[in-house]
Amino acid sequence: MEISAGIQASLAGRYASALFDLASEAGTVTAVESDLDTLAAALAESADLRAATTNPQLSRAAQGAAVGAVAKTLKLSELTTRFLGVLANNRRLGDLPGMIRAFRAIAAAQRGEVTAEVSSARALTDGQLETLKAKLTAREGRTVKISTTVDPDLLGGLVVTIGSKRIDGSIRTRLNSLAHAMKG
Repeated sequence: MEISAGIQASLAGRYASALFDLASEAGTVTAVESDLDTLAAALAESADLRAATTNPQLSRAAQGAAVGAVAKTLKLSELTTRFLGVLANNRRLGDLPGMIRAFRAIAAAQRGEVTAEVSSARALTDGQLETLKAKLTAREGRTVKISTTVDPDLLGGLVVTIGSKRIDGSIRTRLNSLAHAMKG
């Protein structure tokens, strides 16, 4: 499997790549990906957990014990739990969000998927998401997984980001372009 040079070059990418290789050998890629999704949600919800992973005053042992307890509470797999222990021992828990993103990218690439990050002024309906997914899949030539966010500042329209490509159809951008042209 070919992993992009950008992922391989980053610290988070190297750790994620190693975890992916171990998960592939064990046949647990889906389980580890699910564990990482659960962990990402926990990091997003808990300021205490974020602080425990980024506080340089906590010893390696204290961070290891903290993430071990979190792993047990969240019922994470043995591989994911050991991975968190290695991160704590190497003082790399602060890079965990980047590692989660890199692992998702590697797993998606292995499945032939691409993720589209879609920002809209209002939440999209299920029908709109399905239509958008079908059009993006046809455009990209591979399965597209959609991640949505709501940004009221867009005023209307969509901003779609797939890898390094961005399609900006927002009203805010159109108004800014019009204002720039009128100054011209």
